[in-house]
Amino acid sequence: MTIALHEKSSPKEIEERFNQDVDRFSNLDTGQLSTIDAPLCLELMTAAAQYATPKATHLLDLGCGAGNFTLKMLSRIPDLNCTLLDLSYPMLERAQQRVKPETKGEITTIQGDIREVNLQEERFDIILAGAVLHHLREEAEWEAVFQKLYNLLTPGGSFWISDLVVHDDPGIHQLFWSRYADYLTGVGGEDYRDHVLAYIEKEDSPRSVTFQLDLLRRVGFKHTEILHKNACFAAFGAIK
Repeated sequence: MTIALHEKSSPKEIEERFNQDVDRFSNLDTGQLSTIDAPLCLELMTAAAQYATPKATHLLDLGCGAGNFTLKMLSRIPDLNCTLLDLSYPMLERAQQRVKPETKGEITTIQGDIREVNLQEERFDIILAGAVLHHLREEAEWEAVFQKLYNLLTPGGSFWISDLVVHDDPGIHQLFWSRYADYLTGVGGEDYRDHVLAYIEKEDSPRSVTFQLDLLRRVGFKHTEILHKNACFAAFGAIK
């Protein structure tokens, strides 16, 4: 049975789950085991940010987790000023510990929800959102967050997403989610597959790549780019 949006996990419940998984998410191999092509998407997102915004000085890592995306970004553009935002305080602590030795720039940590935190507009040259936006719910909420992120970027800044996605056509959706179920079974067996699909159903509300690209253009982005897609996972973004 499909869970209605209002019955999905609350931000507090999501925070509590991630508080327990800091060590696992500090390792890309274990933290992203359920994500198809996670290392490739990380490479492509940060490379796209580097090429689209080579003179960047300020980075916002949205839903930073243990800092994997920021660390990869710093390997491409050194000494960025890094703002780390996450619901989970233990995740933020771990991210700060890992990022601090890798940059001479300023590090700012913010525990909170992007829907609620106040940030300076036109401050960030790069925004990265790795496996976080699928927690948004109603369409109006998606649009409000995308508009907010657009406003936070400097002119010419870039916004890059790697995330779980759905498909607009029911048949195509079934095709790719069946393939994803097979992938999960191959990674960890049937029990693992059932566990992952159950928490996705309870916690996540992803949207299609088409929906998000249309929304990026609607809120003002000049260019949108698809970097990679495999089954239910995609990496894509936009330039202001």
